[in-house]
Amino acid sequence: MENLVNTFLNWDLIWGTFPRLLREGLLNTLAIAAGAIVLGTVIALLAAMLLLSQRWWVRLPARIYVDVFRGLPVIITVMAVGVGLPAAGVRPFGTSPFGYAILAIGIISGAYTAEIFRSGIQSVDAGQMHAAQALGMSYLRAMRLIVVPQGIRRVLPAMTGQFVKDIKESSLVYLLGLAVGQRELFFIAQEEVARTYNSSPLIAAGLCYLMLTIPLTHFVNHLDRRLRGAR
Repeated sequence: MENLVNTFLNWDLIWGTFPRLLREGLLNTLAIAAGAIVLGTVIALLAAMLLLSQRWWVRLPARIYVDVFRGLPVIITVMAVGVGLPAAGVRPFGTSPFGYAILAIGIISGAYTAEIFRSGIQSVDAGQMHAAQALGMSYLRAMRLIVVPQGIRRVLPAMTGQFVKDIKESSLVYLLGLAVGQRELFFIAQEEVARTYNSSPLIAAGLCYLMLTIPLTHFVNHLDRRLRGAR
């Protein structure tokens, strides 16, 4: 029992790992997650609009994108983007893995968020569109000004839940071999585990992730209650 406790709860190692986790890992985790969320939201809005098209050939590319990247394990997408693209000569971010990390998580986030947006937009009463068009608005203008904002407002809790997922999935980008100064929480914890042969640094990293995800989770629940009460 003592050996088990020392392996996971060596407080000297936990406290010793915290400064590096907070100074470098936390900032890089937030940077990767924030970049992925912005990219994923932009992709998701475009994909959701395509999914709502009346023409099958417009819907098809978006449907393939959503089904493929929701169906693939995250680790495969991270490796395909972060290792496969540079190996194929496609290097929009040069040799730095940081940009590929954001791209990989953003692509995955976009696929999930697209379905969230689509369901939110479809939940808006069709009468809203008819009323806007009766006032002389075009279809695209009515979608942009009337329907889409209402749809997004209805799915804010689900979107925030996806953002929590993006933060957790950012831990997989350690596979890309981030450079010094770019390492996120899990990468730093893994280095300390390899150095000390003790799993306590993983507990330290887990606590840092909880510092991010628990407040966001409670914010999601609070937002959901607020929106339900407003309806």
